[in-house]
Parts: sequence; structure tokens; C-alpha cells
Amino acid sequence: MIVGWRGTLRCAQSMRLTPLKLVPVEPRLFLASSPTAKSPLRVPPNGSNLNKFALLSSQADDPGRHRVFTVPNALCVFRIGLTPVIGSLVVTGSYTPALSLFVVAAITDMLDGLIARNFRGQKSLLGSVLDPVADKLLVGTMFITCTYAALIPVPLTALVLTRDISLIVGGFYKRYQTMARPITLSRFFDSKVSSMQIVPTIVSKVNTVLQLSVITFALIVPIVEAGPMMDHFFNALCVSTGITTLWSGLQYASGKAIKKI
Repeated sequence: MIVGWRGTLRCAQSMRLTPLKLVPVEPRLFLASSPTAKSPLRVPPNGSNLNKFALLSSQADDPGRHRVFTVPNALCVFRIGLTPVIGSLVVTGSYTPALSLFVVAAITDMLDGLIARNFRGQKSLLGSVLDPVADKLLVGTMFITCTYAALIPVPLTALVLTRDISLIVGGFYKRYQTMARPITLSRFFDSKVSSMQIVPTIVSKVNTVLQLSVITFALIVPIVEAGPMMDHFFNALCVSTGITTLWSGLQYASGKAIKKI
């Protein structure tokens, strides 16, 4: 059967295809815990968000992020409870037991950080706040009581206390500024709401070591017979502590050590 050219043209027109429209689809990755099980994982739209995306993923996988009852937190609470005991011993002139308990408190400070960094599920948002609070309470109490016993100069104690009080007030103000509304007392102290983390700077870590050294030497001096060399060393230690205290305070005041996560 022969079809004319008009019939062929009509057939081609009836079979004309509608052009396809390309719709952008958000890319997905599929992570499989088994060969048959797949779950979609969203990919950040651009490379600039890769670090933030990885941080959020790691935080989601951390089981202890919002946990309250952890070993480091228990050590912090123990250190807080030990603080008034050590302070009362210094005031009453019992320097040897005060020094022994202060060393125990310093060991707990090292242990809670070691456990939080190396054991899964032990690093929590509460611990990131509770640890510096316990440290500031211990150091502040020791500086006050040692100054009362004429073991530490008054200007150094005043500088240390001024910085620590400013950090606490500034931390609460920063929390109020960045917290999602509405603001209530229960939400304000809830670590799951607008979470923040205090990240110590290198200078603040050096300052902590120097402050602990000042307290330790201040308690050693009345126990042993201190010579002129130890007096000169202690004075230099106090000057170094004052400089790093002021330096670290300025760093915290800039807000670089407090991060919203």
C-alpha cells in the first residue's frame, strides 16, 4: 500500500513529542548499614558548608551530648564539694592537709578532661560549662583564703576575681542574647535549647596552670623554710599569672571562646 506525501506529513505531526523539562533534584547520599538497607543523607548545597555539615553529623552521633550523669560531671561536682573544705583548712592554718586536698582536686580536674576527650558518651554540653565553673570556684576560693592568710598579694587576687566574675556575668548575658525566644527560667538552663559551648583558649590554659602553681607554692611556703630564691621565684610567678589573667580575660571578653552550636 502506497501512502501519499500528505498522509506521511499528517502522521509525523501527530507523533510530535513534547520537549522534556529538567527539574533540579537535591542530591542525596545513601549510607547502608547492610547491603539491603539504605537511608538517605542530605548533602550540603555547596562546599562552604561541608565543615558545618560534618560537625552537625558528629554531634548527632554523640550519645552524651545532652547527658547529665557522666563521670566527668561527677568529678566536677566532687571538686565543687571539696572547695569549701580546702578553704576552711587554709583559714584555720592547716596548710598541710589543705595542700593535700588541693592536689586531689587538681587531679580530678585533669581526669575529667581526659575522660571526656577519650571515652565516647562522656563529653556533654553541661560538662563544658560545669568544668570551668568548678575550676573558677576552686581557684577563687583558694585565692581569697590564701590572701586572708597573707600568702598571696591582694592585687593579684583582685585581678583574678574581677576576671572570673566578668566571665560568669558575660556568659549569662551572651546566653540571653543568642537564645531562641521565648525565654523562660527552665529554657534558659536547658542545655538542649540554643546550645552554647565554652572553648578555652591557649592563653587561658596557660593561665590556669600558673594560677594553680601560685596556689601550690603559696601553701608550700609556710610548710617549708622558704629562702630568698623561692621568694623571687614566687614573685615572678605572681607577675606572670597577673599578665596571663588579664590577657585571657580580654580574649573571653571578645566572645571568641563562647560558641553557639
